[in-house]
Amino acid sequence: MTASQDRNVSQALTNETQKVVADFNSLDTDAKLAWFYLVYEKMGDSITPAAPAAAEPNLAPILLNDYLDLSDDEQLAIMRQIVNGEASDYSRAYGALKENNQLLVWYVWAEAMGDQVVDLSEDYETTDKIDNLLSQLEGLDFEAQMSVLRTIASQMGYSDVQPVETQTQTGKTPSL
Repeated sequence: MTASQDRNVSQALTNETQKVVADFNSLDTDAKLAWFYLVYEKMGDSITPAAPAAAEPNLAPILLNDYLDLSDDEQLAIMRQIVNGEASDYSRAYGALKENNQLLVWYVWAEAMGDQVVDLSEDYETTDKIDNLLSQLEGLDFEAQMSVLRTIASQMGYSDVQPVETQTQTGKTPSL
């Protein structure tokens, strides 16, 4: 687990939600993408309104506009780069966003899947692991679901930004 993943797991407040995050993290890249798609497909009416209402879409034009003009193969490659935290322009743009805006990106992409965004192949079959993880998320209340989704979304993408050391870590008090 990377430092950014370790830092963000604490957002999933309960043992139950932390288990969902850990189970998600155990999936491979394409299974993570499929799970995200299925979350929006199955639970979109309850989950998706929270992201756009709390987000600022103008902060992510490369992800919400330019991305839609790319080929299916390019889009899939970018999704994989973001999930894997690779250092690419799109992954950096995603990593620079706050969690609500990151969820907005997935929301917009989910809404456009099969139209302007690459879709799951028609013969795609989910695994027991993905189905179980979906059931775990569905069994949580709305607040816990959002906690899990924000935590997962925040673990993706690439960022060079390092957390500022605390006074406890440095032993120094801040000065003006």
